[in-house]
Amino acid sequence: MSASREIEDLIELMARLPGLGPRSARRAVLHLIRKRGALLAPLAQAMQQVADSARECLNCGNIGTSDICDICASEKRATGELCVVEDVSDLWAMERAGVFKGRYHVLGGTLSALDAVGPEDLRIPRLVERIGTEGITEVILALNATVDGQTTAHYIADQLQGRVRLTSLAQGVPIGGELDYLDDGTISAALRARREL
Repeated sequence: MSASREIEDLIELMARLPGLGPRSARRAVLHLIRKRGALLAPLAQAMQQVADSARECLNCGNIGTSDICDICASEKRATGELCVVEDVSDLWAMERAGVFKGRYHVLGGTLSALDAVGPEDLRIPRLVERIGTEGITEVILALNATVDGQTTAHYIADQLQGRVRLTSLAQGVPIGGELDYLDDGTISAALRARREL
């Protein structure tokens, strides 16, 4: 290819993003360059602002621009319900559906013997602590319907058994499916039909 090294570097970085391969990254970079005034410069500025200000919520693990995210800071969200998700993308998927009005807890992954990920590598100890300090009455386990997701759900259920009402998402979430790829209606139906563990 005959592009300059700077452009090649940008294409290589873009190709590392989820859903973009080398060809898609090349097309995206060409489009950005052609629309540099309307897209490239504002995108670069927005990316720099996010790089400078983005941080994890100290309470739940959500991504925001302050130490405590807007969801945790909202008194309207103090319903006693805590929805446990694997990743921030899952929290955002739940919020897109607009049906859950409680608070969240982001684990930061799932238990995995193959990848040597144990409970201490996730935010499970923080979850147990929150149950005792925040007046939580129900924990909704909204983990992906994968082997690791279900293993993690069972581990958490064992840790919290008898301390709080435990439910999980029900119909609508396919086995092997991930929340981030589901439509809002499916997430809504699954949340409404949650069941006891």
